[in-house]
Amino acid sequence: MNPLLKTAALGLIGTVAFVAPSLAALKEGTKAPEFSAQAYLAGQPFTFKLADALKKGPVVVYFFPAAHTPGCNLEAGMFSKAIDQFKASGASVIGVTAGNINELADFSKETEHCAGKFPVAADPGAKIAKQYDAILDKKPEWSNRTSYVIAKNGTIVHVHSDLNPGQHVKETLDAVQALKK
Repeated sequence: MNPLLKTAALGLIGTVAFVAPSLAALKEGTKAPEFSAQAYLAGQPFTFKLADALKKGPVVVYFFPAAHTPGCNLEAGMFSKAIDQFKASGASVIGVTAGNINELADFSKETEHCAGKFPVAADPGAKIAKQYDAILDKKPEWSNRTSYVIAKNGTIVHVHSDLNPGQHVKETLDAVQALKK
């Protein structure tokens, strides 16, 4: 290979590795780490416990970088619009973030975001995100945009990690619906 071309290729690989989000998400088939967190539903605080939610059925745990940011606003709105489909499949949804946690009460009730239809949980210091290997490389104190579908038995059955929020709802809803088959 031409030395100049080889150097350019290595530089490109290094650049992509630097700007790409972490792809170290937990794998399907592994046990989901248990967690509890301060959460908000329609502005009201409560303690979310994964174990309690799993008693009712599968849970979609979606990590997002920060409340009141463009991609996160879009993603929350998409989950809000699809929440009845998740519920019809027996699943619940919770968003988890380490970013802008002081804004979660408002974020949880605003019509254009969660619209009071599903809870969002605070993850100070990204401790839960670290357990789930969902840390944003560029800003490690925030969570990456990674969605998990966790079966009622606590096993991760689907993972989707992509900073683009466009496919998270479809991916997780398809996975939840496949559990019913």
